[in-house]
Amino acid sequence: MVFAGLSTARMATLAAMLALAGCASDPKDPTAGWSPNKIYSEARDEAASGAYDKAVSLFEKLEGRAAGTPLAQQAQLEKAHAHYRAGEPAQATATLDRFMRLHPSSPAMDYALYLKGLVNFNDNLGLLGRLARKDLSESDQKAAKESFESFKELVTRYPESKYSVDARQRMTYIVNSLAQSEVNVARYYHSRGAHVAAINRAQTAIQEFRDVPAIEEAMFILVRSYDALGMTDLRDDTLRVMRRTYPNSTYLGAAASGSSKRAWYRFW
Repeated sequence: MVFAGLSTARMATLAAMLALAGCASDPKDPTAGWSPNKIYSEARDEAASGAYDKAVSLFEKLEGRAAGTPLAQQAQLEKAHAHYRAGEPAQATATLDRFMRLHPSSPAMDYALYLKGLVNFNDNLGLLGRLARKDLSESDQKAAKESFESFKELVTRYPESKYSVDARQRMTYIVNSLAQSEVNVARYYHSRGAHVAAINRAQTAIQEFRDVPAIEEAMFILVRSYDALGMTDLRDDTLRVMRRTYPNSTYLGAAASGSSKRAWYRFW
């Protein structure tokens, strides 16, 4: 054993020196003497400058220093926002879920729901769906639906909240994007001659979504697919519904004649 030849006094001295060395190697906490308000101010400054990792660390310290106060709740919300701005949706969502679990009656609950909706909201969904003509990935759809549910809870529980107007607009955008995604796939199947698959996806769009622009094309795809399969009764029934629902549709001429002519402003 290394210390076998040392006296008890020397061993005690060595132990004290090692302890001091260990203390000296520990990083000093620069916030040790700060008040909660100073920590909050510094955290906001870091977030404003884009140093979100530093902001998160300070907000976490503030949660501990100001535990049980409104300032600690504010720190949780702003930490979630910092995670969101840093592109860390999982951490932001976890922080918000914890906040809502611990403070169910908080006056900031409407903001927490709104922020949770924003965390999962992707405003490129519609653009990508139109220009790339691709179906949304499963992860995109899952995030979009989670975003919708958060916004829906917000507008249901807090209809007069200042965040509800924007939330409703985002809900409309999400629904339109998801519906268009289904129709994009139906169009793809139809163009490849997979008419049964096209019918299934078009029907899914019609059944799951209401009063969205994509339904007009979904009905057109049904008409064309039924026609291609020789299912004339279903084709004619769908065409009658389409004429009644969309009397000014630019698809009607093509649907009735079997022509694939398209309007000048459509890409497909």
